[in-house]
Amino acid sequence: MELKPGSRWKSAVCDTEVVVVRPPKTEADLRCGGYPMVPNAESKPEGKTLSPDFAEGSQMGKRYADDETGLEVLCVKAGAGTLSVGGRPIGAKEAKKLPASD
Repeated sequence: MELKPGSRWKSAVCDTEVVVVRPPKTEADLRCGGYPMVPNAESKPEGKTLSPDFAEGSQMGKRYADDETGLEVLCVKAGAGTLSVGGRPIGAKEAKKLPASD
């Protein structure tokens, strides 16, 4: 799986779609719902169901990042699957606090 900046990926088991914002520093296995994500242009594999361990969902417009690999993706379509890298779920990045303007 070659995760280049700007490349689009979709889940094999739900509606989640992401765009790579920052590629990983090393090889990374991006998954959603417990299964590897597929390039957006390819068709989804059949017969796959959402893993209950990775069914917390993903939110459109949120950035998801993995500190260990440096991977950062932007969710462009929400879905029921949880994004993960190397078997560990990755969470949404928190928005940076802006300084107060007095």
